[in-house]
Amino acid sequence: MATARTFFNSNAAFRSTSRQTIFRGFKNNGGSAWQKRTYANGFGRGNGYRYSRFQQASGLMRRWSARPTFYYEAGGLASLAGGFYAYNLEVVPVSGRRRFNVVSASTEQQSGQELYQQVIEEYKDRILPPSHPQHKLVQRVLNRLIPHSGLLAETNNWEVHVIKDEQKNAFVIPGGKVFVFSGILDVCQGEPGLAAVLGHEIAHNVAHHSAERMSSYVVLMPIAMVGSFLLGIGDVGDVFTRMVVDLAFMRPGSRKQESEADYIGLMMMAEACYDPSAAVGLWSRMHDAEEGAPPQFLSTHPSSHNRMEKIQSWLPDAEMKREQSGCGQITDYADQFRDKFSFGRW
Repeated sequence: MATARTFFNSNAAFRSTSRQTIFRGFKNNGGSAWQKRTYANGFGRGNGYRYSRFQQASGLMRRWSARPTFYYEAGGLASLAGGFYAYNLEVVPVSGRRRFNVVSASTEQQSGQELYQQVIEEYKDRILPPSHPQHKLVQRVLNRLIPHSGLLAETNNWEVHVIKDEQKNAFVIPGGKVFVFSGILDVCQGEPGLAAVLGHEIAHNVAHHSAERMSSYVVLMPIAMVGSFLLGIGDVGDVFTRMVVDLAFMRPGSRKQESEADYIGLMMMAEACYDPSAAVGLWSRMHDAEEGAPPQFLSTHPSSHNRMEKIQSWLPDAEMKREQSGCGQITDYADQFRDKFSFGRW
């Protein structure tokens, strides 16, 4: 499903809000959700206690493994799963990373439309009109970035929504729906900083990261379910198994996507003739306000410090991209114009 992310808050910079994962929000329905247990041989004696569900699961596995055709069946299932995975591998634009994806762009946009309606309903009373200076600022930056995004063929109906709210937040929903909270504009400190924010958010759409996350669930959820079944400890096993999958696969994957979006967004803003070094300044300001952020291995996003280091290493490529777009000549003309018509000369 398409998602929205908190670009920054005082507890954890760039932490997910509406990009909900399957590992959040488990509920204990008045105690009824927990698996009832029976104990064998008493507590702490003999074999100790075992869960009845675990015994059942072990029995099923033993019966299956005892079948004469077990290795053929297991091998066949593994081959089918491997073939399905390999068939659906693709290359991410710009970065060249290979990833598994079974969700089409149309399905991703359909999910995005559902999320769009939810966000509009939630913030409809705080959306600034198109005539507002902050809306015009975001629209102006977006108009420069989109031609260099490669998304014009997929999306030709881009819409800007600026929400009057102190949250330091921005996101782009698949289908061209752009949301910027006014609180982040102070952190951006001008068009180049805003270009770094929007470039990053648009890059998630360029790379179809929402579709990739949905595809990951297709693979990982059955693994979590099987693991829970084999552990045989009911809903406790469900939560534990999914937490392990979350920490081992989903969070590192999300951090990889965030770094990828940083890179694609940096190249995009450079090609649109924005100074790519402004991205370093943006993340420096984020870093200054990042006190209380969780350790990186518990976060779905890289720390601002790590981001700055990577972006600095990419700056030579971004500067080259900027020069290839003829931005140097445009900048020279702009500087000459400002010098010639500065107020000091009148």
